[in-house]
Amino acid sequence: MEIKKIILSFIVLFTALSYIVKLYSIQIVESKYKLSADNNAHRYVTQYPARGTIFDRNGEMLVFNQNVYDLKVIPKRLSAFDTLKLCELTGISKSKLIDILNIKQSRYKTITILKQIPSEQYAVLQEYLYRFPDFYIETRSVRVYPKPIAAHLLGYIGEVNEKGLEQDKYYRMGDFTGITGIEKSYEKELRGKKGVKIYLVDVHNSIQGKYKNGKYDTVAIAGHNLISSIDAKLQEYGEQLMQNKLGGIVAIEPATGEILSFVSSPSYDPNLFVGRKLSKNYNKVANREYRPLYNRALKSQQPPGSTFKPVAALIAMQEGVIDANTVMNVNGYNTGTHIVNDHISGAVNLQMSIQYSSNAYYCHVLKRTLNDEKFNSIDEAYSNWKQHLHSFGLGVKLGTDIAYESKGLIYPASYFDKYYGKGHWNHNTIISLSIGQGELGFTTLQLANMTATIANKGYFITPHIIKKITGKKIDPKYKHKRYTKIKEEHFYPIIDAMEKVVYAGTARRAFIPHISICGKTGTAQNPHGDDHSIFIAFAPKYRPKIAIAVYIENGGYGSTWAAPIASLMIEKYLTDSVTRHKLETKILEGDLISDKK
Repeated sequence: MEIKKIILSFIVLFTALSYIVKLYSIQIVESKYKLSADNNAHRYVTQYPARGTIFDRNGEMLVFNQNVYDLKVIPKRLSAFDTLKLCELTGISKSKLIDILNIKQSRYKTITILKQIPSEQYAVLQEYLYRFPDFYIETRSVRVYPKPIAAHLLGYIGEVNEKGLEQDKYYRMGDFTGITGIEKSYEKELRGKKGVKIYLVDVHNSIQGKYKNGKYDTVAIAGHNLISSIDAKLQEYGEQLMQNKLGGIVAIEPATGEILSFVSSPSYDPNLFVGRKLSKNYNKVANREYRPLYNRALKSQQPPGSTFKPVAALIAMQEGVIDANTVMNVNGYNTGTHIVNDHISGAVNLQMSIQYSSNAYYCHVLKRTLNDEKFNSIDEAYSNWKQHLHSFGLGVKLGTDIAYESKGLIYPASYFDKYYGKGHWNHNTIISLSIGQGELGFTTLQLANMTATIANKGYFITPHIIKKITGKKIDPKYKHKRYTKIKEEHFYPIIDAMEKVVYAGTARRAFIPHISICGKTGTAQNPHGDDHSIFIAFAPKYRPKIAIAVYIENGGYGSTWAAPIASLMIEKYLTDSVTRHKLETKILEGDLISDKK
């Protein structure tokens, strides 16, 4: 009996507490319940934040915002209006307007009649809005590009898709998000935070005032501004030099990993993708010849040609199969099935092999590297060689802050086992790798980073495009040094040789008397047409301020187009001027696209 009393008392007490908690909850959040219940008597107007502005490294504005206006209505509250006048003001046909108003969805749900009305059109529309009391305006912004440069780098924004809506609850149908480039990589930093204003409306949908005097309104918080590492003048100059050429340029500050210039050619005017222009122009631009939307500097994986030789030499020195004084007799290299021809003959030392770009020398270098007796098999030796390349950022994603980076191409040993059969391939089978051909493919970004690594004598900082975010810290990985497996001492003879390439070797066209440039030419064979012209360089030799890679598709020898372009970029950046006007004019007027047709 006593137990029953206890149980009964417990039930009564629990029930009483439940009522108390429920009543307390309702009283505390009474206004919120009321707000939800009275939803049909309120108008929620989203306050879109200003998207963050993007600047170059010197404070020049690359991207800013301009207000545009969305015309909206709730169909259930729509009364008779002057259809023809609204069509006249908005430029929408009557049939399209009717279709919009008859969209199958909740009649209480807001629909957008016209998106992103520009300021000049809105100024006219605003004069007549009093005649359309059921319609209202939401203000948002679109991007504006003061200079039509760096389209691939900056990227563009577009309407969020269903996948984006599912992945991030921040977005609502009709919101905009970064699609490519910086706009995508730094979307969360740039977008800010939306606010809302709640208004009381009468049965005619006319605003009667703020709900609860604005108690539940929230303020939009603007996005963070971004300071990029790009030098706008250098970027613009690089794009001018690349007119009528296919390929890419990437320039990096070796000490920081900051990207100074990032050019993909052909490009397009980013203003073509602003607001409503995006849907109008996207297919037109996408379908142009030579794919201007394709980011060649970031995604195109091309053979590095002879620009690969300095790295091949560094690996061989680290493994102890050659040293700075190694001499080889080069008169072509016989693989047993064909001869690898050479530019020079006779006795060649390490520095001469880079200065004059000896092919045979590097065939012997690869042979020694892969036949090194300390390895149990060629698979093991090759895998070790591949790991060295990875430490230079080759064949792996670098982790840059530009969206959609390619990782490059270096096949594993298992690929050759599968292709040729286990134990049925050797150094001669893959001898083309020794001169940067065959199963190798690197992006222009990777080649520039490789060059910065040589300039730094064995390390690099992950290449990045944003150096500062207002009110927020950048990712610490963009400050961290990433070391190769090569000892610093091995870099000195390679750097000396690269200096000779420019003042007395294959890249004499890149020589500038007052600037010590260290470089390496490359000519990559192309089975589909003319060879590709490649050049890597850094300057000055001591305490380098710029490392650059230039890749010109179908440009022929590395010394013909890539080397002069790189040297002009270097001179422009280091001195803010160009002295070789005849060379500059030739490059600017050079048309490698029309000439190939």
